[in-house]
Formats: sequence, structure tokens, C-alpha cells
Amino acid sequence: MTNYSDDTVSVIDTVTRAVLSTFPVGDGPKGVAATPDGARLYVSNGNDGTVSVVDTSTRAVTTTVPVGGGVNGVAVSPHQARAYVVSSATSRLTVIDTTTNTVTATIAVGSAPQDVAVSPDGSRAYVTNYNDRSVSVIDTATNTVSATVNVRGFPQGVAFTPDGSRAYVTRPFANSVAVIDTATNTVSASIPLTDRPYGVVASPDGSRVYVARSWGASVATIDTATNTVSADTASGDTPTAVAVTPDGGQVYATNGNSATVSVIDTTTQTTNGIPVGKTPAGVVIAERPTADLGVELTATPRPDLVNGRIDYTVTLTNHGPRTLASATVTVNLPGGTGPASPDCTVTPGTATCAAIDLAPGASTTRRITVPVASLSLGTPYTVTATRTASVPTDPNPANDTASRTCKATTGLLINCT
Repeated sequence: MTNYSDDTVSVIDTVTRAVLSTFPVGDGPKGVAATPDGARLYVSNGNDGTVSVVDTSTRAVTTTVPVGGGVNGVAVSPHQARAYVVSSATSRLTVIDTTTNTVTATIAVGSAPQDVAVSPDGSRAYVTNYNDRSVSVIDTATNTVSATVNVRGFPQGVAFTPDGSRAYVTRPFANSVAVIDTATNTVSASIPLTDRPYGVVASPDGSRVYVARSWGASVATIDTATNTVSADTASGDTPTAVAVTPDGGQVYATNGNSATVSVIDTTTQTTNGIPVGKTPAGVVIAERPTADLGVELTATPRPDLVNGRIDYTVTLTNHGPRTLASATVTVNLPGGTGPASPDCTVTPGTATCAAIDLAPGASTTRRITVPVASLSLGTPYTVTATRTASVPTDPNPANDTASRTCKATTGLLINCT
């Protein structure tokens, strides 16, 4: 989360609820958004009109993008190709290409925009315009305003439901939350909520919306089926921004006047506070980058009176969600001479196979040949392929190992299971 008065970002482990690190960004950081793969953060720095791009693995700013004009909210498209930043001083929405981290467009919106959210399909961005009491609807294909929704009440935060059918907009000076039907871009409901509702986020299953009540020192839960407040949970002093974990089990709220972040258990509605920097403002849950490498092994007998052999094929599949940067798979081999591979490094008793830059869903194979003479004739021999290292982290050890057992009676009689 961003610490406005400290010009820093704090990183919290959502499992241990401990602050892992705090690092500097620009002047007066406010909003923060993460790319869907969790690899980068985009931090809007309100006092110097820039956006800091942060590598989450090193927790360091890799580049700074000038956008100007008192930047506030920031959002990243679900396909992570673009970041959208509102500038209240210039009444503009700035579009950043996340591949090059350069500004590709600026779009005039209403007066004093505060926040921005991108629809789950990436086709639209909604911008809350504080002074105009409206929401600008941006067509992201053309970077133009396609509609303007009058919501009244000085709108502040905005969040879509996961199916994109509704957008919830907080109206702190009307003490209510407006619900926009995104099919018609009209206000379909108004939910009374006192004490200056500010930040807003929807649960991953869409059943609830969480709203920070900045004057009420609490986070309200809205049941989206009935659009009524179903719970109100204590937080710290002056909560402004909220975020929910991917499993929906925890809500994080930044408490500007108590220098803490509240962690709310959504099942028990209990709260724990974590001290962070001064004036925490924005918060986002960035899932840790992972790439699940699956290892498969096949053994194909090649009978021959003189040159009988077994051909082993190691298949490596990246089950995502991130690109596999690198991986090492170790294969145990018979101790005799003769095993060879065009793809792996073979030493006595071992083959070491590597893979790099494997995209999510992609597979690659590595081949190893073992002559029957290397085996103890008549004795079963098991070869096992095991992932021994990979980047980024592999979250699923269950598919890291595969084995095949073969028995060669002669060069002509080879059976593998």
C-alpha cells in the first residue's frame, strides 16, 4: 500500500500479515494498481505528477512515467496491456502502454476526476468526476468518451462486479453508493451509507461489495443480491481505500489518520491492525508471480538384438499463470556407460534438462536414450524426472515428478510401465 506522507510503498505478506519491506517511490503516492500477473505495480504520485512502475520481485522502481496534473486513481486493464491514470488538475485520463511504459493517449473527462476502474473484459473504463458529479465511460478501443452518467453526490471511488454488469460508485457527500447498470449506463439503485463512503471493491465471487466509511472508522459490506448493507466492521481511523484477497477471505483497508492497515476477516467480521507508514492511502492485492511446471515422462522400448535401447521423453508443461522464466529438471539414469541426449547434459547417473521462457499453456520436450547394455538385465530399473529449480515460484509440487520402470531381459525383450 502507498504511504502518502512518507513517499513510500509498504509490502505486506497476506499469510503472515507482516510488513516485508517498505521502499521509496515518487512524491505523495496515492493510488496503486497491480498487473494481473502480479509482476508490476503502477503507483500514482499525486505531488509530482508521475507514475512509478515497480518490479514486485525486486521491490524497486524500474521507471517513472510523467503524466502531470495531480494524479489520483490508477487501474490496469485485465489483459495488462495498459494502465489508466486520472489527473484531477487537468481533468484528463492518461493511457500508458505497459510494454513500453510510455503515454499513448490522454482523454478529456469531467472536472476533478478521482478514480478509475476498468471493466472485466477490458472494453471500458469508468472515471468518477468529483466536481461534475458524473462518471465518464471510456471506450478503450477508441480512447473516447462514449457516455456520461449523472450520479450526483460528488463521486469518489468506483468498482465493477466480476461479471461487469454493474459498477458501484461511492458518493461521500450524498452518504450513499450509486449502482450503475453497465448495459444501459444508468443508475439502477442508490444505497444509503452514512459517514462519507470512500473506497470500494467487489468480492471475487461478486456477492458482496466492501466500502470504506471514512468518517465512521469502519468497512461496510453490501449484499449485491439485495443492494443492502449486511455488515459493518470496525477499522482504523479514516479508512480510504479497500482491497480484497483473491479467495475473498480478507479485506484490507488503509487508515489515513492512524498509520495502519486493517485486515478484516470476511467470515468472522473481526479486525486486526498492521502499523505501516504515515497516511496510508491506496492498497492493492498483488498475487505472487507463479508458474506451475508439470513434469511428464514416457519410456518407449526400441528392441534390437545388438542395439536395443529405451527412449525416454521428458515433457515439460507450464500450467501458468506466469511465463516460466527458467527451470531445471534432473533425471536419474543407470550407472553404466552409454546414456545420451541431444537436449540435456548427461553425466554418470544423471541427465540435467533445462527450459527457458515457456509461455503459459506451452509445452516442450527433452529426449534421453539409454542402451539396454547400461541396464542390469532381468532387473527392473526406475528412471525418475524431477523439477529441481524454477523461476518464478512453482506453487504445485504434486506434478513436479514423474517415473517409469523398465525391465530388459535381452535386447529384444524390453517392457516398460
